[in-house]
Amino acid sequence: MTNLPPIHCTWTGEAWEPLKRHHNICNAELVVGQVYPLILHEDRSDASHKHEFAWLREAWLNLPEHLADQFPSPEHLRKRALIDSGFCNQEIIDAGSNASAIRVASLVRSMDDFALVIVRGPAVVIRRAKSQSRRAMDRTEFQASKTAVMETVAAMLSVTPDDLKRNAGRAA
Repeated sequence: MTNLPPIHCTWTGEAWEPLKRHHNICNAELVVGQVYPLILHEDRSDASHKHEFAWLREAWLNLPEHLADQFPSPEHLRKRALIDSGFCNQEIIDAGSNASAIRVASLVRSMDDFALVIVRGPAVVIRRAKSQSRRAMDRTEFQASKTAVMETVAAMLSVTPDDLKRNAGRAA
């Protein structure tokens, strides 16, 4: 039951009634008579989601030469900005020696173009960006991550976040 999608319900004035399309999920995953917490969830807007990708693409197109080679796509830029702003998951692998750590790091890099992989002596630090999907982030966390990414990218470009917003508005 831990990975259930949101169950959309209608308030009848007496009880919360799941929409018909969710009945099979409820019957399979929930126990009749058991109490479950209800959390109201506000979906984030499509406009906010699209806005992030608009200004990111515009920022990526305007990267200075010394940064352009590091970010072959807007997706590379977005994921690195998520990592740099702390919206990431981190793993540390003790490879036993520096030579082994270098080999492990090479393998991880070949398997994940977006991961930030750092060798520190015998350890390999792997940072992967958190997903910004609707399923992974609610409205509040998405907005926080979007703001952090915008601030990180703006700093890379030596502009303000407001400059990025304005340019995205013109590009859209």
